[in-house]
Amino acid sequence: MVERFLRYSLEHGRKITLMVADERGIRRMNVTVTAMDESTVTYTAGRAGKPKTLARDSILSAAYARGDEGDTLKNEALENEKNEKNQSDPA
Repeated sequence: MVERFLRYSLEHGRKITLMVADERGIRRMNVTVTAMDESTVTYTAGRAGKPKTLARDSILSAAYARGDEGDTLKNEALENEKNEKNQSDPA
């Protein structure tokens, strides 16, 4: 199930919430996945966060970030609407 959320974030550029166990303990992070392979996940946290790498075996669970229902069709429609508005509004 974690794989599904990682792939969702990577393919759609959406934030997800990860529960991670590492040397700092168990913590929750809101991240956007930018790359991944069999053993690591590269992500950014925050608006202009620097890319960081995390071992996949340290991820305990994953979920949609707050306010995201995972409805990619709805998200695409909202993005298209926003882009159309920006193109027609030359301000």
